[in-house]
Amino acid sequence: MRAGRGRGDAPSVRSAWAAPMHAVRGQVTVLVVGGLLAVGLGALVLGAVAKGLGARDAAQRAADLAALGGAKAMHGAYDRLFEPARVGGRPNPRHLERDAYLALGRAAARRVAAANGAPAPRVLFPDGATIGPVRIHVAVARTLGIAGRELRMEAEAEAELAPPAGAGPAAFASGGGYDGPLAHRQGKPMRPDVAAAFDRLAAAARRDGVQLVIASAFRSDAEQAVLFARNPDPKWVAPPGESLHRNGTELDLGPPAAYAWLAANAPRFHFARRYAWEPWHFGFTLNPRSSPRATGAAAAPGDGERGAMPDFVPARFAPAISRAAQRWSVSATLLAAQLYAESGFNPFAVSPAGAQGIAQFMPGTARGMGLDDPFDPGAAIDAQAHLMRDLLRQFGAVPLALAAYNAGPAPVAACGCVPAFPETRGYVARILGLMDGAGEPVTPEGAGLAVRLVR
Repeated sequence: MRAGRGRGDAPSVRSAWAAPMHAVRGQVTVLVVGGLLAVGLGALVLGAVAKGLGARDAAQRAADLAALGGAKAMHGAYDRLFEPARVGGRPNPRHLERDAYLALGRAAARRVAAANGAPAPRVLFPDGATIGPVRIHVAVARTLGIAGRELRMEAEAEAELAPPAGAGPAAFASGGGYDGPLAHRQGKPMRPDVAAAFDRLAAAARRDGVQLVIASAFRSDAEQAVLFARNPDPKWVAPPGESLHRNGTELDLGPPAAYAWLAANAPRFHFARRYAWEPWHFGFTLNPRSSPRATGAAAAPGDGERGAMPDFVPARFAPAISRAAQRWSVSATLLAAQLYAESGFNPFAVSPAGAQGIAQFMPGTARGMGLDDPFDPGAAIDAQAHLMRDLLRQFGAVPLALAAYNAGPAPVAACGCVPAFPETRGYVARILGLMDGAGEPVTPEGAGLAVRLVR
């Protein structure tokens, strides 16, 4: 009976569920169609969003590339800013005026932006009023049509010529006439600027088939005493305390087969043959401390005060720079370039931040250096050289010391680099450019300013 009732009840059970299943199928169809429409609309929205993002990315890419392109053009022409306008009374074709230099950067930025779909970029130079601009800012716009409306996409980028970070602390000279950082070539110690000059001298010699060998460079007074004891003839070995090798500027070069080449070519690289009887002894002349010891009549008063001072130094400040450079063993070219960048040699300059005088000392820093009157140019230049000597000792590299002079030692010590402050990076780059133009680069050839995208 239970089985019979089950078979007899089955048709009624199927009939009870049949109508609801048809309704469910209809609802599912509606849901599927609705879902497909939603997916389609979503795809359209996503497509529009993707198109917008693509346009934004394309605009940013155009801005980035344009800024880099402009900075590279500026990098290629940067050293020409510091070339003298006239040489031998005639216009110097290497010299480039600031407006022409900026025009090169602007033209390159616009050309690159146009090639990337942004034909009318805005190009600005944030530090364009300085003696050596190093920053370029580019803004581009692109329009995108979505659903009959135009959407404007804007992007900005900035690039700069950044100074090298600088090396870590170098070895320092002691026991002689120079107590600053040392560089080494062929295992011989010398002042870093002398090492850079020797690199250029040696490269030129190699091109002519001459291989230069350094026999001796910086020597302390104690080392000189040993040499003098072995050969106590002042004509050939200077007594302790009198050898120019103690200043880190002198190189004894060989082999003998190179003497004729050196005599003809060394002066082009600011090396002078010191003594007629020593064809191997050459000294670097871009520092007033580098001068032969007296061998007869005393030098006339004021001789050597101008020395190889850069042409941009006003004559009335040359003696003070020379004395400070000699007293503190700091390059006269470095001091001169700083003064030009700081104040343009204006003893009465006052910055918006309150820096005062020719060397732009803040009042607190001036007091710390014992400088009573920042508007006294002679005293200020001496204090500047003193401070730079201390910073070179602390950081061991000219770019880092310059950055610390501008921004303070703390941020430089924190990163071991030139901090990413636009003012500081521009300051360091301008001074390096001035020094390079004056014939005293502080980095090996090919290792100068770098092009960097900063935003």
